[in-house]
Amino acid sequence: MTRTPLSLLDTDSLIGDDDRAMRDTVRSFVEERLKPEIAGWYENADVPVRDLALEFGKLGLLGMHLEGYGCAGTSATAYGLACLELEAGDSGLRSIVSVQGSLAMYAIWKHGSDAQKDEWLPRMATGEAIGCFGLTEPDFGSNPGGMRTRARLDAPGNPQSDWVLTGNKMWITNGTVADVAVVWARAEDGVRGFVVPTDTPGFTATEIKHKMSLRASVTAELSLDEVRLPASAMLPEARGLSGPLSCLTEARFGIVFGSLGAARDCLETTIAYAAEREIFDRRLSSYQLTQAKLADMSVELGKGMLLALHLGRLKDEGRLPAEAVSIGKLNNTREAIAIARECRTILGAAGITLEYPLMRHANNLESVLTYEGTSEVHQLVIGQALTGESAFR
Repeated sequence: MTRTPLSLLDTDSLIGDDDRAMRDTVRSFVEERLKPEIAGWYENADVPVRDLALEFGKLGLLGMHLEGYGCAGTSATAYGLACLELEAGDSGLRSIVSVQGSLAMYAIWKHGSDAQKDEWLPRMATGEAIGCFGLTEPDFGSNPGGMRTRARLDAPGNPQSDWVLTGNKMWITNGTVADVAVVWARAEDGVRGFVVPTDTPGFTATEIKHKMSLRASVTAELSLDEVRLPASAMLPEARGLSGPLSCLTEARFGIVFGSLGAARDCLETTIAYAAEREIFDRRLSSYQLTQAKLADMSVELGKGMLLALHLGRLKDEGRLPAEAVSIGKLNNTREAIAIARECRTILGAAGITLEYPLMRHANNLESVLTYEGTSEVHQLVIGQALTGESAFR
């Protein structure tokens, strides 16, 4: 009798019926709709984001953990499990949902005005409108506080004055297909967020080509050249870096689960391959070294899943601190990429082809490891929580 890696710890028993139903729905969608296409999308670096956004919207995945405005209002755990299943398909596909829901939509939902919410959130929930999140700059990734993008009032002292934004944002998922961008800029009173329709004069998005990772995802550079916005474009409830950082914490939570999806897909693929592959007249799976690798990887996958479900429970109870999310993101992305690489060794040369998902997942995880906070950033977040000392400078 054989067992799947996660069944060894019976992690399914820790998932409620509603959350499991959502997970199973997404898993079926990934298996039937996405996996048959993903190798081609990845190889050609051409993914139908707009079509997929509408399909994700019909499934209720966009902003699924938010309340109201047409959002599904699921538990945080259900959202995490959906991210896991999407990333079992591909990290780029999970990124579409994460950026839409946990960054762009969450920023408007958490920090926006009633008018901003009414205008954008219902259409974003259905996938009719796509959003992006403009924080990272060419010279400021881990240090967003150094951003050079500026927002100035055209008529200081006038509460109805237009805002004028100038600057550049880099590595922006969905940038060239977005209808709206949430852009963070430095104003006179600190960092502020703005809701920027992408057809605003002076706003341009240029796709970043020649990527070796996240090829089934659109990545762009945003340029803001004297972009003029009405006073109502500013997110009224966000001031300072706490605004964008709150959004990043939401996205990191999804990655805690999502990265495990890539790892699970690699491990399940490898177990099936090893059971069929013969070397020296024996199945590859019958060798001690192969079993040792599979055992170690299954242990780390199981531990990561237990951690993710615990964090999901804390989040659903409103008790999840940011440093705990950092623990989850640091551990699970680190272990996921190690699993993808180790699985590739078991498949040998076959593991580098797109016939199998291993190299694709490993390449994607190179990005997942560093976006929404590098491993080093999360180590320092955890270190600060333990010592009370900031070591960022």
